[in-house]
Amino acid sequence: MIERNLESSNMEKKIEKDLLVEVQSLKKYFPIKGGILGRAVGQLKAVDDVSFSIYKGETLGIVGESGSGKSTLGRVMLRLLEPTEGHVIFDGVDISYLSQRKIRPQRGDMQIVFQDPFASLNSKMSVGQLIEEPLLVQGKLSKAERNKLVIAMIGKVGLRSDDRQKYPHEFSGGQRQRISIARALIVNPKFVICDEPVSALDVSIQAQILNLMKDLQEELNLTYLFIAHDLSVVKHISDRVAVMYLGRFVELAPKKELYSNPLHPYTRALLSSIPVIDLNEDSNDKQEKVKLEGDLPSPANPPSGCTFRTRCPQAHDRCVVDRPELIELEKDHFVACHLYTEG
Repeated sequence: MIERNLESSNMEKKIEKDLLVEVQSLKKYFPIKGGILGRAVGQLKAVDDVSFSIYKGETLGIVGESGSGKSTLGRVMLRLLEPTEGHVIFDGVDISYLSQRKIRPQRGDMQIVFQDPFASLNSKMSVGQLIEEPLLVQGKLSKAERNKLVIAMIGKVGLRSDDRQKYPHEFSGGQRQRISIARALIVNPKFVICDEPVSALDVSIQAQILNLMKDLQEELNLTYLFIAHDLSVVKHISDRVAVMYLGRFVELAPKKELYSNPLHPYTRALLSSIPVIDLNEDSNDKQEKVKLEGDLPSPANPPSGCTFRTRCPQAHDRCVVDRPELIELEKDHFVACHLYTEG
């Protein structure tokens, strides 16, 4: 359903090669406390030394299993969580350790759309109040100007102007996510993190929301970081895709390259898990299934060397000792795997 509905809007768009976001060796560790005194006895490594860039006008998709650190990465980039180490440079400004007062001018340029539209909207506020609230925080516009912007944004996301008098419980899940998108875009941001924005919706509604987001991206010149666990969704909205496993990127490549030529065993396993309807039983093009053994290890106690080795069908002795670095194996195609390095 998603593939059919998005086919007409799946043209490769021209990406400006102007850097908007640069992430450098970013880490986010959470302390594990124990004992009577509640002292730190370990660390949960949710994001563990991640580096990448996002260019103006593009959509970078991030995929991986639950617990791989995708959402935590997004929240650290927006300073909703404080980084343990590393840097986030947004539009030329290092925002990693700015005080809340100094980072406030950048807040309007960076927004987030959360996964659950049921929980992310205050049920006691009307739709108009929810969308207007970010403008009130900025405090730069009159009431008439705010009202005009709210009405215009409600129309952009496909709702009616009189819907602003209603409350979240009066809307369906898809409509609520439209409200969440309007709330994020009302301040005219440059960069939007989409944290699994369609995973809680029916498949047919997912396609509508994805089409809306693509249309708004073109109209408003937005840059997206799109987080999801569904590779079929990421395929149709992203320009580049990063695969994340246990707090680190294991592969990063342009969309077409990653889906047609996956290099990392984890990427191949994720792609082979996508359901495919093949009406031709004699087809010779069926993709070989890659089955992963076991569950995702705990980020509080990750395996030594390559963290994927405990589930990898191609693991060897070096994987136990050395952690592979993300290297550019082909043009713009990065992979972290000892299968492609000497030693």
